[in-house]
Amino acid sequence: MEFAQLGLYNQAIILFSAVALLTSFLMLAQSRMLPLIFTFAWQGFLLATVTVLVAIVSDHPHLLVSAFLTFALKVVIIPWLLYRLSVQLKMQYNAEQIPHPTLLLIAGVALVIFSYFVSKSIVHLSGLATRNTIAVSVAIELLGMLLMCVRKSAVAQVIGFMSMESGIFFAASVSTYGMPLIVELGVAFDILVASILFGVFFFHLKDSFGTLDVGQYNRLSEANASQFPAPEQALGQPVPGDHS
Repeated sequence: MEFAQLGLYNQAIILFSAVALLTSFLMLAQSRMLPLIFTFAWQGFLLATVTVLVAIVSDHPHLLVSAFLTFALKVVIIPWLLYRLSVQLKMQYNAEQIPHPTLLLIAGVALVIFSYFVSKSIVHLSGLATRNTIAVSVAIELLGMLLMCVRKSAVAQVIGFMSMESGIFFAASVSTYGMPLIVELGVAFDILVASILFGVFFFHLKDSFGTLDVGQYNRLSEANASQFPAPEQALGQPVPGDHS
């Protein structure tokens, strides 16, 4: 069905879903911490808005509870916790160097194309009004995974993890009109607890290593390996498999 032939609410769902996908690209290209947190909050707001529209179109009022949970967690609580954490760790103005940003965005576009390709059969078979946004939800999840893989900051990786969860929640909303309420409440509680534990974990990392750059930890492990050789090498004994 053409976009112009859809109802007003369906057009709004597709429009807000596209903007939510755009925020995933903005998070990929964002090097500073505060704009990254704010962009994540905007993505949560857009997903909550789409959930409200889906509740209206599908006549499933329980999705309003899902929208409220999304707004409370992804727009208010978790961004506020991440903001407070970045301020206390004095990293709110830190800028992470992103290697090859152009290639990163091209990889994001490739993941979006892949999402539409794998969702093509589902879209044709589905009779739901929101079937056109299934590929968008898959793309948001994959872009969140890409954000986790390419960023070295532990906070940015946590935001990528939360973005992946947003994609999974969005897929459940648009493909099955939501999960059972008890499941959604359990997932929301798990996310809240995980965000608090991540904050405690960040403080321990900062106190122990003085940085939240994951790449620094790899260099520290390599330095420790060179500083403290294996017992066989320290005693001058041949290492098994070394025929030199």
